[in-house]
Amino acid sequence: MRFFIKKAVSFHFSLYLCRRYSEEMKLLYYFIYSVLYLLSLLPMRVHYCISDGLYLLIYYVVGYRRKVVRSNLTSSFPEKSAEEIRQIERGFYHWFCDYLVESVKMLSISEANIRRRMVFKNIELMNECLEKGQSCVFYVGHYGSWEWIASWTLWLSPKAVVAQIYHPIENKAFDRLFLDVRQRFGSVSIPMQETLRKMLEYRNAGKATVVGFVADQKPMWVNIHHWVDFLNHDTPVLTGTERIAKKLGTAVFYGDMRRIRRGYYETTVQLMTDNPKSVPDYGITDIYYRLLETTIRREPAMWLWSHNRWSRTREEFDARFEVIDGKVIAKKDS
Repeated sequence: MRFFIKKAVSFHFSLYLCRRYSEEMKLLYYFIYSVLYLLSLLPMRVHYCISDGLYLLIYYVVGYRRKVVRSNLTSSFPEKSAEEIRQIERGFYHWFCDYLVESVKMLSISEANIRRRMVFKNIELMNECLEKGQSCVFYVGHYGSWEWIASWTLWLSPKAVVAQIYHPIENKAFDRLFLDVRQRFGSVSIPMQETLRKMLEYRNAGKATVVGFVADQKPMWVNIHHWVDFLNHDTPVLTGTERIAKKLGTAVFYGDMRRIRRGYYETTVQLMTDNPKSVPDYGITDIYYRLLETTIRREPAMWLWSHNRWSRTREEFDARFEVIDGKVIAKKDS
């Protein structure tokens, strides 16, 4: 009897802690949302004044990840001089601070304003596929104002389900906040681990989908199945987007983003293939990384250089893992 009493007390105490944590997360969310929403109401010129101040703080005072950024730039562009690298580095931090304030602005920016500031060219190619009932996947990278990509619902057929894949944030308050930003104009956010299941659900319900993938992320060791030559590095890459496209027979597009001027972007939609099953394995992934590298080299400051993208090497992978029947397995002696 004492054992069951202890278990009951332990259960109720755990339940109390969960409820308390949930309440605290709600309060944190409402506080953060309120502050950022009020900030978002400021005119864009004020946001960019804030961005300029943040740049001085982050770059010169805090030195946020400067070693990582400098190392990534130097190894990616060995042909550039030290002064050219520093110029790109400073440009990166200026852009990164702009990205932060532009993401905040998404909380209140009007449809008319975001349509002027994020223009999609050739998006009728997607709409033509949707009219035929063919779903689409859309490759983008951590480049430019990628949070503003979520405004593409304003340009796409209202018949389609428009979604983006995201990685849930451990902090529930911030996770909910980012979902608010990304779903502001009617898109759906699908957790990464549920991607295929949700897309199959939509297909089985007879709904065409357009799903965006920010696909230049660093894969976990067990998800490394392919390597590409990307920005002068032997780079492990995620291949899940390609596998999903092949399984579902979706059209595959790439978004080539460029900044026209501060606060104004243009994303050109490029068809990679409308028949993914005809492309050799990993061919779509290879095309994506070639297109992304072209985008980055055109204006390198606007890619996320603070991400430690190349911390996993092929040498370490070969030493620690082996591939058996298509699955990455840790070696027993590693």
